[in-house]
Amino acid sequence: MDVIKKISGLFKFGNVLYYPGCLSKFVLTDIAANYKRILDLFEIDYIEIPEFYCCGSPVLNAGYANDFYKLVEKNTQAFSKYSVRKIITSCPSCFTMFKKYYEVDVEPIVVTIRKNIDKLKINFEGEQITYHDPCHLGRKSGIYETPREILEHMGFEVVEAEENREKAMCCGAGGGLRNNAPNLSNKIAKLRLNQVKTKKLVTTCAMCYKHLKDNAKGIEVYELSQLIVEGISKSGHKERKDNQAQEAR
Repeated sequence: MDVIKKISGLFKFGNVLYYPGCLSKFVLTDIAANYKRILDLFEIDYIEIPEFYCCGSPVLNAGYANDFYKLVEKNTQAFSKYSVRKIITSCPSCFTMFKKYYEVDVEPIVVTIRKNIDKLKINFEGEQITYHDPCHLGRKSGIYETPREILEHMGFEVVEAEENREKAMCCGAGGGLRNNAPNLSNKIAKLRLNQVKTKKLVTTCAMCYKHLKDNAKGIEVYELSQLIVEGISKSGHKERKDNQAQEAR
């Protein structure tokens, strides 16, 4: 039996789950908090669930198919328990995994933002920025223009790196390279950063953000949510004081 298979259980009615991914959930917690603030601004009802399990991407990439299958089962059971009909995730890797191996509707949060872009009254007019295409959102998912459209709506002039979209370099952290070959991983990040022609760089992947930021000199590196929240704060957006997210029980 092929253990790398989709798990049945598509839900047509139920809750929208915000899934930040492991890095934002446990390390870069400010990014998860930023995206929840953005979802609140859009008045999107969503839940978080106490049974948080990894999507399985690192396990599968490391070759542990059986352990990956167990994670898929745990996640599927949790989604069923809380009647999750849709997942919004801010992790491109998680998006590709849920889309390929789980039978549940999943949406990358950049698409959610793009759908609600008219609710963002943000002005960074005249500022130049470079967008780094994450591998999982770009080459694996074909989402190239959506983040750029968001940045342009915010007033940025997007100045492309020498290699962009489907030809964009990996940041160097993916596939376990950052942990297993850090010197090579850092070298790749520096090569990527050398392609940047602006003083600001933004990406939509927490791992890309952390790795590029750790290797950057003379370049300000951002994750998209940081710029949106900064813009919200400057613009005087009227935000809901109550957090809509509820932890499912």
